[in-house]
Amino acid sequence: MIIDLTGYHAVVGGATRGLGLAIARQLAKSGATITLLARNKEKLAAARDSLPVQAGQKHQYLEVDFSDFNSFRDRTSQYFKDKKVDILVNNTNGPQAGTVEEKNLEAYQEAFDLLFKTYHHLTHLLLEGMKKQGYGRILNVSSVSVKEPMPNLVLSNSIRTAVVSWAKSLATAVTPFGLTVNSILTGAFETERIRELTEKQVPGSGKSLEELMEARKAAIPAGRFGKPEEYGYLLAFLASPQAAYINGASIPIDGGASRGL
Repeated sequence: MIIDLTGYHAVVGGATRGLGLAIARQLAKSGATITLLARNKEKLAAARDSLPVQAGQKHQYLEVDFSDFNSFRDRTSQYFKDKKVDILVNNTNGPQAGTVEEKNLEAYQEAFDLLFKTYHHLTHLLLEGMKKQGYGRILNVSSVSVKEPMPNLVLSNSIRTAVVSWAKSLATAVTPFGLTVNSILTGAFETERIRELTEKQVPGSGKSLEELMEARKAAIPAGRFGKPEEYGYLLAFLASPQAAYINGASIPIDGGASRGL
């Protein structure tokens, strides 16, 4: 099967590193024109320049701060006002790590603004255009923690669960228009994020960072972390016409690490 996204326009959030950048690269390899979203202009320019370019592609970027919702709303509303978008990948950096005892209501509100409000706003901003053209793929980067909550990621556990529930409801509403909405439940991948989270566990653990990283790998049946390009393969398929019958799904990609059904 060949995934051909030539002529499609994809918007990818959190796209200057890690999984966001891997998604953007695979979509570009498949022929889509990409608009990258992130907050660092220099990193955005470098990421755009790293994307493969084929005939007809003209990749772009928009500098936005996902952690400042009012600014994010205003900038994206203006930028995408008259732009055709076929594929939306909702993705941003995760909220700060911490346990349920450590986080107060303000922290939950900040996480809600970061993870839920930005996803909701960008989706509904582009939704009417997708309906009119009869094609749209909305892909929400989420986490396996919505099924198996992680003790040190209570903010992510809580808000990402809300996102997945919202996405399921949205999928039912938009499917008559030729749109699909799916969530990807992300496991452990070889990214800066996995090292950052693991570093926070080093104090008090009595172990080095590398020992903790090896323990994480050992807990995965595949015996390794996922490769970012493997994540990109899944997203490219879900963004394609071939995935038209996959809708409202929450798809784990974690090397078999999830123990629940």
